[in-house]
Amino acid sequence: MFTRFFAIPLWQRTAAGFVLGIVAGLILQERATIWLEPIGDVYLNLIRMVVAPLVLFTIASSIAKLGEGTGAVRLAIRTVVWFALTSFLAVLVGLAFGHLIDPGAGLANLPLGEVREREIPSPLEVLIGIVPTNPFTALAEGKVLQIIFFSALVGAALVALGDRAQTARRFVDEGAAVVFRITRWVIQLTPIGVFGLIGAVVGGYGWEALLPLGRFVIAIYAACLFHIFVVYPALLKAHGLKVISFFKGAFAAQQTAFATQSSLGTLPITLRQTVERLGVPQAYAAFAAPLGANVKMDGCGAIYPAIASIFIAQYFGIELTLTQYVLIGLTAVLGSLGTAGVPGTSIVMLTLTMSTAGLPLEGIGYIVAVDRIVDMIRTMTNVTGQMLVPVLVAREEGVLNRDIYDGRVAWLPGDPETETPEGVRAAGI
Repeated sequence: MFTRFFAIPLWQRTAAGFVLGIVAGLILQERATIWLEPIGDVYLNLIRMVVAPLVLFTIASSIAKLGEGTGAVRLAIRTVVWFALTSFLAVLVGLAFGHLIDPGAGLANLPLGEVREREIPSPLEVLIGIVPTNPFTALAEGKVLQIIFFSALVGAALVALGDRAQTARRFVDEGAAVVFRITRWVIQLTPIGVFGLIGAVVGGYGWEALLPLGRFVIAIYAACLFHIFVVYPALLKAHGLKVISFFKGAFAAQQTAFATQSSLGTLPITLRQTVERLGVPQAYAAFAAPLGANVKMDGCGAIYPAIASIFIAQYFGIELTLTQYVLIGLTAVLGSLGTAGVPGTSIVMLTLTMSTAGLPLEGIGYIVAVDRIVDMIRTMTNVTGQMLVPVLVAREEGVLNRDIYDGRVAWLPGDPETETPEGVRAAGI
């Protein structure tokens, strides 16, 4: 029975949980908060449980991998800088469209639970607070920005120590794998969590509480499409590259990403298209594409949590302060570097951002209900950015094959720019 249940695609199970939650809420009415709310609370606790270890191991493992290769440091730094820069632009786009469309406006008077007043620190206090006095305390208390800072230091130390830290590096990599597995297990419980959260909402407050989902979906799609077809082309033009050539080369990977909702699942096509259609040297693309599939998440890690935070703040009638916007931006930019490229982990990223900004997590029940719909465009945005950054870096380093990029010649195995030792050295690896 359980085997058959888990054999059903996650989005179908989540949709079923959503519908059944509505039905159960309508039947139980006020009793739904007694019977169904604990189910949703357990699910939220499980999500919170994996955030800290996920950030710790993923960030440390990713930074450590940047040091692999004798000459990869320069390219690695430039790549990460562009990852962060485009993520920052994605956060700005998300915040702009969130306020332009106001997906949660008009819902301030629908009480979904008690919202505790939180003391919001000033921007200076936030910046000072990024550096932990005790990393173990930061892990225990779930202080995400401090965990990210410490994890980056651990990864940098692993790079500096080299072979002397092979055991520690293996521990970090295996720890990341273990946490990924736990996260996937938790995500498999999303249908049950949605059932409890939505059932409690419908039973306590009625069907009208679910109406804002349409505007939320529109906001996500509009922001992602703007980022893909306005922001990315502007960066290409600034580097003297033809926009149409990029989208011709990226289209196959974009299609796959939209259908699979998985950056890792799209990785083989992403790597192939980046080398064979966009002219990025294979020695560099083989490093940048897998790294991007794990840490480059403009859709899931930047645009999505920015809009979702605005949605939930508007829903609960919370006036976001400048400090909270800074927290959302910092968490989205830094945290997106640790978001795994598999379906569903955007929920973890959203929890991370909302927790850091001091926003109530109860609204997640609404958002995961349409996760399948928005995950298609989110993943398409992720993968497009994962292909864009290697192109930009290769252009800046002077190793981009413009003939391949512009479609004048076809890439062939054994291309001297991708296969020979000279080509490897030219790529800086």
